[in-house]
Amino acid sequence: MSAAVVEVTQLTKRYGNRNAVNEVSFSLEADKIYGLLGRNGAGKTTIMHMLTAQLFPSSGTIKLFGEEPYENESALSRVCFIKESQKYPDAFRVIDVLKTASYLYPNWDMDYALSLAKEFRLPLDRRIKKLSRGMLSSVGIVTGLATRAPLTIFDEPYLGLDAVARSLFYDRLIEDYSAHPRTVILSTHLIDEVSRLLEHILLIDDGMLLVNEDADTLRERAFAVAGTTSAVEAFITGKQVLSRDQLGGLTTATIMGHLNGAERKYAAELGLELAPISLQQLVVHLTKNGSEKKGADGQ
Repeated sequence: MSAAVVEVTQLTKRYGNRNAVNEVSFSLEADKIYGLLGRNGAGKTTIMHMLTAQLFPSSGTIKLFGEEPYENESALSRVCFIKESQKYPDAFRVIDVLKTASYLYPNWDMDYALSLAKEFRLPLDRRIKKLSRGMLSSVGIVTGLATRAPLTIFDEPYLGLDAVARSLFYDRLIEDYSAHPRTVILSTHLIDEVSRLLEHILLIDDGMLLVNEDADTLRERAFAVAGTTSAVEAFITGKQVLSRDQLGGLTTATIMGHLNGAERKYAAELGLELAPISLQQLVVHLTKNGSEKKGADGQ
């Protein structure tokens, strides 16, 4: 049996003549937090639906815990998928959702779920259909955390939550992950908010895997260089330029690639300023257009 929690090989999903997911391959290790990032319509949710056996791939293979996921209760019982638009029976109350989850997930911790529900100010006896958008998101977050499933997937889990509630989610996620390690996939647009949580980045664009890299390594591979246009142009010659902005005689360029000591010294001699860019800025640059994407994963 494979040691990987997830193994995806040449995964493709076609709708007519369009490939929503195009020959994507990656593996996920145990006990790591992954960021599944990309623009709307990039193919992220389609991938998550295939991982959880809610969609069949057009071609390619998926293994969960070394097994095929389709009609496989052994594999799927170890997966919790909290969707952006999670649905519950209208007659259910919040407490009914938590009780049902206790029957479905072997690692369920009801005491922890009730503690989280209190922190997120969830009324246990209120019916699901009477909850606000933010409260519905909180139900999903509480459920996803309390399952402690070996593979836990959150797809845009924060909709309707204010900044305080989102911060509470991030804090509880990292705290409980530290105490009860598992593999977590977090798909979100609020990249800067979750950046500190992410250990590995999977960046999807136009159905293709653009980046598959350790988060810290990725952060070290991009930087901004600013100075006079002539100096910037001299410095970036031969380098992979993600963007270039000019104002009068000054230019700022975003570069992909490692800098060695000699290059840093050369930048200083040219009077240039070097600065790291945020993970969100990097994702924006990499997915801005097709010409900038080529070769961005360094493979």
